[in-house]
Amino acid sequence: MSDFEIRRATADDIPAIVAMLADDPLGARRESPDDLAPYQPAFERIDRDPGQRLVVAVRDGRTVGTLHLTVIPGLSRRGATRSLIEAVRIHSDERGGGLGTQLIQWAVDESRRAGCVLVQLTSDATRTDAHRFYERLGFEASHVGFKLAL
Repeated sequence: MSDFEIRRATADDIPAIVAMLADDPLGARRESPDDLAPYQPAFERIDRDPGQRLVVAVRDGRTVGTLHLTVIPGLSRRGATRSLIEAVRIHSDERGGGLGTQLIQWAVDESRRAGCVLVQLTSDATRTDAHRFYERLGFEASHVGFKLAL
């Protein structure tokens, strides 16, 4: 039994989510927790899209984790639906206590409920601890990812 709740994020959660996204060397370079203006329209687009599930983990009224789950219908794999896990963050003083495992398990369970046959995620190549974490949960580093900044 967990002592936290996983729920759909609201606009009021934006500051806490952005703070967690910015709380590491990579996020510190690309996020701006002091200027939340660009995050509000992005949140609204996510919130309107039924294929998106931006969630927070809350313990005692405090946001302690987040992830973004996208359900993607497709033609490949005989018309399979897959999900994509993005932006997984656990508050720095909550790491190592099992919250990340439970949050990822929630995403896997939610993916099953949505009829997905595959759950995928990417992790920055420099995040070796995260890679070990995902492999421990059964994920395989089966593909090489590519990104093109626009």
